[in-house]
Amino acid sequence: MATFNSEDLFLSRAKFVMKYMGVWIQPLNESLLSKCYRYLMVTLQYMFLIFQLIYIFQVWGDMEAIVQASYLMFTQSCLCFKVAIFLFNPDNIRQLIAQMNSEIFKPQNLVHQNFLRDQATWIKRMLMGFMISAQCTCVLWAVRPLFDGIGRKFPFDMWMPLSPESSLQYIIGYVFQLMTISMSASMYFGVDSVAMPAVMFACAQVQIIKDKILRVSPVTLNVKAADRQKLFEDNHKRLNECIQQHQAVYTFTKLVEQTFHAYLLFQMSGCVGIFCMTSLRMLGIGWRSVQFFSSLTYMLVMFTQLFVCCKCGHELTSMTEELHREMYKCSWYEQDLNFKRKLCFTMMRMSRPIVIRAGYYIPLSRQTFVGILRMSYSYFAVLNQANRVEQQ
Repeated sequence: MATFNSEDLFLSRAKFVMKYMGVWIQPLNESLLSKCYRYLMVTLQYMFLIFQLIYIFQVWGDMEAIVQASYLMFTQSCLCFKVAIFLFNPDNIRQLIAQMNSEIFKPQNLVHQNFLRDQATWIKRMLMGFMISAQCTCVLWAVRPLFDGIGRKFPFDMWMPLSPESSLQYIIGYVFQLMTISMSASMYFGVDSVAMPAVMFACAQVQIIKDKILRVSPVTLNVKAADRQKLFEDNHKRLNECIQQHQAVYTFTKLVEQTFHAYLLFQMSGCVGIFCMTSLRMLGIGWRSVQFFSSLTYMLVMFTQLFVCCKCGHELTSMTEELHREMYKCSWYEQDLNFKRKLCFTMMRMSRPIVIRAGYYIPLSRQTFVGILRMSYSYFAVLNQANRVEQQ
């Protein structure tokens, strides 16, 4: 069991992608070349965002042009904020990794290992689906100028210091936009592959606590006095272990919330703008165009990302809500008075679920997911009506 590594199980893909992108937490003796590479990768993302903001400022007052440009601006703003949060909190990331590898979270048998593997497999599959969909959307954006007959034009509506009239400048600008947006998708995947697997790791630990408490040994009357005392001591030890592990899970989830709450709030707020603006954009283009399908897949990508965030938080809350009832299922009625008293206090404490909140305010839950979709539709309806009035 000592060779089981939860960090590699849950964070291996995040480490690989973010090291490749140059934004993984760096060692204290980081080389100059590594620093330059990281600054370059981050600078490209901020340049992309600045170019979009300049373009929106230039076309301010033209509703259609703003809609065409702003849907991606929300995504890029979320990404830049995410990366900044990640880079400015390296100590918190190191603490999360250290806690994942701590002794109290080590699996004690194959059942515990399977709990961890199942949760890691589920979140990896969901995030990989997000990554593949995001890269497919980038491919559709790349081929749009070739199939929609828009002439020599850059894939995205944004200010560029280059002119598409010049072949060389057009190639440079085209490559810059596609390379940067593909890197954005990878960084998005990388940061989410740290935050969301950390939440699912906590879910697996709650499952392990449930398994441990149900393994409390029954103590029957026909057992010898010496053996009864030994069973009581073992059961007390198991209960104490469950209490300590629950406290460790609570501390771990609060550290996750402290590290990522700001970007989760920014992302959820941005999703409202993304869904609204993308829907408005799709109304103004023909459904047979590549632009329509690229917008549709883009909205599905962001829909998936929001769902994964809310689903992970909901799973943690749901599991911890059930924890005190699972404690009651153990053979407590055959234990001594001290065990029963301690179990009562433990159940009272565990009756309060653990909730991950975006911005320390909005809980990650299915209700939040539905609420964001409703709010997006409300803003979409208002802006669509305003756009019709303007056109008339």
